[in-house]
Formats: sequence, C-alpha cells, structure tokens
Amino acid sequence: MPVSVTMPRLGESVTEGTVTRWLKQEGDTVEVDEPLLEVSTDKVDTEIPSPAAGVLTRIVVGEDETAEVGSELAVIGGEGEQAGAAAPQQQAPAEQAAPAPQPTAAAEGTQPEPAPQAAPAPAAAPAPSGEGTPVTMPALGESVTEGTVTRWLKQVGETVEADEPLLEVSTDKVDTEIPSPVGGTLLEIKVAEDETAAVGAELAVIGAAGAAPAAQPEAKPAPQPEAKPAPQAETKPAPAPAATPGVSYNEPAAEAEVAKQPVQAEQRAVPPAPAPTAQAPAAPAQGAEAAGYVTPLVRKLAAEHGVDLASVKGTGVGGRVRKQDVLEAAERAKAAQAAPAAAPAAAAPAAAAKPAAKPQPSAKRGTTEKLTRIRTAIAKRMQESLHEMAQLTTVIEVDVTRVAKLRSQAKDSFQQRHGVKLSFLPFFALAAIEALQTYPIVNARMDLAGGTITYPEAEHLGIAVDTERGLLVPVIHNAGDLNLGGIAKRIADLAERTRTNKISPDEIAGATFTLTNTGSRGALFDTPIVPSPQSAMLGTGAVVKRPVVVNDPELGEVVAVRSMVYLALSYDHRLIDGADAARFLVAVKERLEAGNFEAELGL
Repeated sequence: MPVSVTMPRLGESVTEGTVTRWLKQEGDTVEVDEPLLEVSTDKVDTEIPSPAAGVLTRIVVGEDETAEVGSELAVIGGEGEQAGAAAPQQQAPAEQAAPAPQPTAAAEGTQPEPAPQAAPAPAAAPAPSGEGTPVTMPALGESVTEGTVTRWLKQVGETVEADEPLLEVSTDKVDTEIPSPVGGTLLEIKVAEDETAAVGAELAVIGAAGAAPAAQPEAKPAPQPEAKPAPQAETKPAPAPAATPGVSYNEPAAEAEVAKQPVQAEQRAVPPAPAPTAQAPAAPAQGAEAAGYVTPLVRKLAAEHGVDLASVKGTGVGGRVRKQDVLEAAERAKAAQAAPAAAPAAAAPAAAAKPAAKPQPSAKRGTTEKLTRIRTAIAKRMQESLHEMAQLTTVIEVDVTRVAKLRSQAKDSFQQRHGVKLSFLPFFALAAIEALQTYPIVNARMDLAGGTITYPEAEHLGIAVDTERGLLVPVIHNAGDLNLGGIAKRIADLAERTRTNKISPDEIAGATFTLTNTGSRGALFDTPIVPSPQSAMLGTGAVVKRPVVVNDPELGEVVAVRSMVYLALSYDHRLIDGADAARFLVAVKERLEAGNFEAELGL
C-alpha cells in the first residue's frame, strides 16, 4: 500500500517548510529512515527520512516550493511499483479519451491505477463509488451548533491517511482542522467551501484506496496536462498581489485575518488558471509573487509596516520573502521618508523632526468591508447580554505598591523558574479567584425562567485576549487549584495559542467569570460588558504611579508616590446586589494591598 511522506513539525512555532533538495528521484529505491529530502525553515535546515521502504513513486512538492506542516510531500510505493503508477496525471490525456466520459472525475488525476477502468473493476468492489466512511461535522465546543467549511485540504479522488488534516472549519469561537477518520480515497465532498453545516452533518465520504470518486455537483475546470498535481495547488497557492493590503478587522493588530482571507481567496482562484501556478518557480528571485507562498507572519508584518510584498526581493530559499526582508524594507521606507527632511535638519533639526513623526493615515479610510464570522458573533452576543441583563459597574481604587516591589524583586528568578514573564495580571487573577471562593454569588449564574441560581463547584477563569480576529476569551479551567506560578504560565500559554489560532474549542468555552486587562493599552478603567451566561466580569486598569495621601505610623497623613490601579466590576444586578459587588472588590483590594505573595514567589 502506498505510504505518504508528510511535512513534519520542525519546532513548536513552525507551520511550514521549504523543500530545498530531493535526495531521491522518482523511481529510485529507498530504505526505511534513509534521507529522502532536505527541508528549510526560518529556524532550521534538516533532512527528512523515508517513513517506509519501497520506491519513490511520486514527488508532490518540488524543490524551492513551500508546504505546510502535515501536507503531503511524496508517495512511497511497493518494490514492484513504478514511478508512473503513482502519478497518472501525466498519462491522463491519453487515458481520458476512452474510459472517461465524465470530465470532472478524470480531471482530478488522482486515481492510483492508470490502467483502463474495465480491468480494475473487481478491485474496486470493496469500496464502490458512493459507499464508504462518512466525515461528519464534529462538536467544536459546548455551545457550538454549526461550522463553516473555509478550505478543503484534499480534493475528490485524492488519497488521505487516517488522522491527516482533511479540511478547515470555522465557528464563532475557533478555526480548526478536521482530520480524516480513516485512510483511503476522498470519494465525495458534500459541503463546499464557505458553506455552513450543523454539528453531525455529513461533510464528505472516504472510501477504500483506489475507489472511484462520485461525480461532484459543481463542475470543476480540468487542469492542463503539464500542470502540477492538485495537492500542490492546495498546499502552496499563488498569492494575489491585490489581496495584500489590510483585510484585518482590528486596526491596531492586523495579523491572522490579513493572512487567512487572502489565502482562501487565492486557493479558490487557482483551479481556473493552473498554468501560471506551475510557472511560478521559474523566477524565484523576484519578490513575493515569484516566491509563490508568503507566510502569515510575513503578511502580518507587511500589513503592519505598509510594505508592498510585490516590491520585496526575498532572500529565503527559492527567493521566498522572509520576515527579515519585510523589516528591512520597512526600515528603508522610513529612511526614504526621512531623507527629504535631512537637508533642512542641519539648519532646523526640531522643525525637520515633525513631518517624520506624523502618523500615516489608514488605507481603510473610505472603504467598506464584510464582517467576519467572529466579529458578527461578538456583536450579537454583546447586544444580547445588554438586553438580557441589568448590568451595573462598580469601580474601586487599589494601592499595588507592595505587589510592584515584589514583582521587581522576583521577576528575573520567576522567569527562570517558570519560563514566563511576571506581570501584574497573575496577581489580579489570583486575588479574584480567592474572592470568588469566598463570595460565590459573583461566580454564579441565574436562570430566571427556571427560577434557579447555580453555583459552580469550581472557578473557571476566562482571560480576554486581543487578537487580530477580535477579542477572544480562552478559559483557565479549575483556576482555583493553581498557584501564582501556575496561573501565570496558563495565561501566557493560552494567550499565545489564542493569538496564533492554535487554541482548541474546549479551551475557549465554559468560563464562569472573566478577567479583562483593559490597562494593557493604557486605559485607567472601563465598564466591561458581562458575557451571558456569566454574571460578572472584572476589568483591570493601567498601573500608574501618582501622589496619594497615605497614613504613616510615625508621621501620620503624608503624600507619597504610590503604584495605583482601578478595578472595575461589571455584574448582573438582577442577581448580584451592589453590596455583594462591594464585598467582592474589597476582598480583592485587601489581598493585593497586603502583598503577601512572598511564598508564591519563593522570596
């Protein structure tokens, strides 16, 4: 049985790799663990060994081409197989003349047996067309009832391994890959890209390897005979130059949406014109367009710095544009803008500095863009929460000078011990969790129709994270079981994986109380909107130093510089009285001002 060679994960944050050299060619015999190809990433260059012994029957990703982690690079067949048997696309024009009245199925070019269909009919009996294992929409979270197919990673007729990523699905909470439940051939796609399906609905059908795919309802243009195999088009779509400018929905942080939506548009645009894609590697040293694929990180940096990727000459493998290239281009652009002011600067340096400091207007001015699914969901939930609850906000001022001193003393040793930086947020989180245990009404939820109040048995703390797709809230489940170090590590881990779209659906659901750090952008405080069915949400403002009146044991009332912060608790006034909210906030205030965290910090 043929064995797929896939792109391995070459590091925790590495999502793709570029094939720099094939050590074996189609038709060559290869042994288990024998070096098969060389792969380069932004962090490392390494050899990829063969997962099985046999014959290299097909190379899917050519040299200087980039593939995502988990995508297919090549196919290893048995000792008796030949290279041509695994790549029938090259022989498709001759074979389609007789046995292929349906151009859609023939155009896929992915059946493993190139012989006329009359001969292999008995072999196809175990999995005839229309029969096989269904792929259904999984439950992607406790409250998620449907998902939208954003991209198919495999096409009808292609071979897929068990647990190999098959498609990408987007919900209101998370974007994720759906793996194949079994190995075999993708016989039929029942839900197309950009279509929505309910949880449990059938998305596709996987049959035995070699089974004939079912005819698809939508016609797909047949690729040219000399075009690359279909998997290459999916793994490495050619970016469109016009799609690079801002597509983000959060102006300060244009990251994943800028990278994600243009890629999806490009992938849908590849099949009608495969010839330019096949010719893309012909000019690898002419910037982003010649390099073929631009990573999301590069797109993010280009959008943030206003760099046109088409004008950047890549220094990576095969001319690929790397983040260093974008940063250098941004520096050159800044230098060019400052150049006209260099001459007058000699006579009037202060006057020349003003034009350079003027902010550039956003490219979004005067434009209209479509709401993302996540932004639509956020808007609906915020509006529903305000309509469902009688929300009120109480603000308290806290002196965190002792916490600031402890943090300054322990931050270096804390980072060495736990691997994360020590911010104020873990202190606020720990104090809030302890107060929730004392005043569980703030952690409760109310069912007005049922006439009940439910007190959760644990504190599941949501942490609001600002991402390029919108404000998302991953959850620290059973936060009451963690100490200060554990909370800090969980916050850092969840925030990083949320921003890089690696969070799982279960980790973004089930919060009983939410903490939002509004001070991270300098705000003194705000009035957060409580997300239903939670009953309260705590906002932490910026920690600022300012003169306040304090009581000194010897001098009495004196004015001193202290580190101060505002804490704002929004709550459902139908369930939580103002006195309950005040007691909760005072408990948090006393815990923070006492500053008894030495044991937690190892001091």
